[in-house]
Amino acid sequence: MSELSGVRMGPLQSGERVTLTDQKGRRHSVLLESGKQFHTTKGTLDHDALIGGPEGVVARTTLGADFLVFRPIARENTVSMPRGATVIYPKDCAEILVWGDIFPGARVLEAGAGSGALSIFLLRAVGSAGKLYSYERREEFAEIARKNVEAHYGQPHPAWELIVGDLNEAIRDDPVDRVVLDMLAPWECVQAVGEVLVAGGVLCCYVATTTQLGRTMDTLRAHGGWTEPEGREVSVREWHAEGLAIRPGHRTTGHTGFLVFSRRLAPGVTAPLRRRRPAPGAYGPDYTGPRPPGV
Repeated sequence: MSELSGVRMGPLQSGERVTLTDQKGRRHSVLLESGKQFHTTKGTLDHDALIGGPEGVVARTTLGADFLVFRPIARENTVSMPRGATVIYPKDCAEILVWGDIFPGARVLEAGAGSGALSIFLLRAVGSAGKLYSYERREEFAEIARKNVEAHYGQPHPAWELIVGDLNEAIRDDPVDRVVLDMLAPWECVQAVGEVLVAGGVLCCYVATTTQLGRTMDTLRAHGGWTEPEGREVSVREWHAEGLAIRPGHRTTGHTGFLVFSRRLAPGVTAPLRRRRPAPGAYGPDYTGPRPPGV
């Protein structure tokens, strides 16, 4: 395995997992063990025929069925790993890494850790020179996250610190460059993370519903110490292209969550009032949430 990359190289070994893909594109996750066999309706395949050989080969069963053999890559691991909390899907992880500007050596605060899927990508981005503080309220979720991250990297990652506790109560004073909040009510933590996020640092909030989206963005506006928040949603649509048959694929990943991005202003600085007026009724008599200044 490359040092702290989570990427295994060289010959396949007993004890590691491979993905076998049949001729219809169906995938099977198999843990290689010497003396064992992979059984299908189209024959069996000896694990020993794969152990010691390279990945990227075609293996044939006893009945002549062909399977592509590859080690699973990170995006495959994170959607199939054991879960406590729902994982953040690869399409949203990619958006967080790019729009959140996660860089090598960055100090990142993450809450909550969930099942560790995002932690795996954040650790790869910050590297051994960075720091990732992952907060998780539930002990059982924290333990699942720990096992998943260590299984992916093959060892405890030196840049990772997993903290069990409520973010508002357990947050450290250590300054951070980036903050990622994946929780039910991220607006409740805006004040706390604002005190440790450096000026110019990026905040990303991942929420599931439009109600959470609106509350988070309004809280950032009302706080005043943040740039105008930007809400985003990522959809992925596969395409089929074979000869003249070109059409959208059957597998589409639509809504999984919303992302809110904002940057921290310098201490004591308040964002200027928005030039664009809110839509009529946006903050009518029935609205009970936070209101931006001047509204």
